[in-house]
Amino acid sequence: MANRTAFIAAARRVITAEAEALRVLADSIGDSFADAVTLLLAAKGRVIVSGMGKSGHIARKMAATFASTGTPAHFVHPAEASHGDLGMMTKGDVVLVLSNSGETPELADLVAYTRRFRIPQIGVASRAESTLLQQSDVAIVLPQLGEACGTGIVPTISTTMTLALGDAMAIALMEQRQFTPANFRDFHPGGKLGARLAKVRDLMHGGDALPLVGHATPMSDALLTISQRGFGVAGVTGPDGTLEGIITDGDLRRHMAGLLDLTAGEVMTPAPRTIGPDALAEEAVAVMNERKITCLFVVDPAGSRHATGILHIHDCLRAGVA
Repeated sequence: MANRTAFIAAARRVITAEAEALRVLADSIGDSFADAVTLLLAAKGRVIVSGMGKSGHIARKMAATFASTGTPAHFVHPAEASHGDLGMMTKGDVVLVLSNSGETPELADLVAYTRRFRIPQIGVASRAESTLLQQSDVAIVLPQLGEACGTGIVPTISTTMTLALGDAMAIALMEQRQFTPANFRDFHPGGKLGARLAKVRDLMHGGDALPLVGHATPMSDALLTISQRGFGVAGVTGPDGTLEGIITDGDLRRHMAGLLDLTAGEVMTPAPRTIGPDALAEEAVAVMNERKITCLFVVDPAGSRHATGILHIHDCLRAGVA
């Protein structure tokens, strides 16, 4: 019968050991880390990340995180490097090599290539005297804390520390580059993350789709515009084209008696809530929820209150913004 208590105890032991290792790693961060980030920041080409085995999996993740946060990077498999992929590295690049022992034989050709062509190399390993760190321009030594398995043969604590180190590098670079959520969205247009970072301009309707009528437009014509555009509202513009008001279902109900004898300006609610095209769609949803409305007119960011678009709550829901 499965020993559930033992399972839980093992999980807690491993997680506690890895958490303690991260604390020790944080305390060990010093000049070599700063030197590495400085080198990465100055790279005119790409950051090439490499590692073998479990270190290779961590290297792939590092490269992906760098690339998505403003530092061009890609992963090179050390075994494939020996069969032609060394040509993916050029003098403008910086190479980041991961190896817990620092003696991984598959890395030999890659390291030799960086030395031959004077490509800056950052080494990450747990032994300062290892070949990798001795051959690197910047050497980052990981604390030697064993592995969470207790036998020292299953990469756990070492890979956790290396992964955290990569995240720390990526964030340090991101902050130095002043990488914004808007930049992040450019690299993540799909999925839930892309939806959360979508801008109003990405989802709004513009041009002929805009339900706009003039201040003096008879309500008979305004009703046709509301019906034809399909948003359930109409924006009311003044003589200079600025958005003066909005006609909603509530306005129609309040003026039901003699509605067709009125103009759009007489029925509208003045000074409607609007939003700018560069606002996040999540912000627009929050406004609509707060005001209990289903549409927001989008006005140009120059402050002239000319309507350039309209955003419906359904557009946000279809895009996954909720």
